[in-house]
Amino acid sequence: MQMTASDLKLRLFRQIDTLEKSKLEELYGVVINYLNGQNDISDWESLSGFQKQGLFDAIGEIESGKGISHKTVIHKYRNKYSHA
Repeated sequence: MQMTASDLKLRLFRQIDTLEKSKLEELYGVVINYLNGQNDISDWESLSGFQKQGLFDAIGEIESGKGISHKTVIHKYRNKYSHA
């Protein structure tokens, strides 16, 4: 039996409705990225091989723990420039 669009929406709503706030925010980000990504796929194709490799390298560094959190960077520069 195939579900209708309404059935799918209701099923999604019920599953989403039980999520804790942090998981809900994470899901929201995933959905927004997915929807925006469908429109921007041509941007990736317009990058040079060097640019694509740079992005892959950056992702690899983040995944291996070499990144600096957004919170740390913001804290550093707010302290640095709040006294200027």
